[in-house]
Amino acid sequence: MSKTILTVDDSRTMRDMLRMALVDAGFQVIQAEDGVHGLEVLAGEAPDVIVTDINMPRMDGYGFIEGVRADPRHRAIPILVLTTESSLEKKTRARDAGATGWIVKPFNPEKLVDAIRRVAA
Repeated sequence: MSKTILTVDDSRTMRDMLRMALVDAGFQVIQAEDGVHGLEVLAGEAPDVIVTDINMPRMDGYGFIEGVRADPRHRAIPILVLTTESSLEKKTRARDAGATGWIVKPFNPEKLVDAIRRVAA
């Protein structure tokens, strides 16, 4: 049975690129356009891994991660941050919110898939 990945990113191009890379690797993919939409999607889904951007309208990635971790049903889901940001301060803030790992855009599809497989194992 394939793993399900929730991707949360406000860029349609990035969502399309993530879908292509993850479907090609055998994952099922569900998507959301920002943090608010991501929490709405999570109300009816149980993904194995979440990949989220940080800079998004309505609710950024930090708020989304905190929202995911506040729900006992989703506390154990690994969350990978995929963003253009790379400062230690922002990485620390994401980790403190509950992120599992950090990948800087642009992403390498093979490295992203490897990271997802590692955290989903």
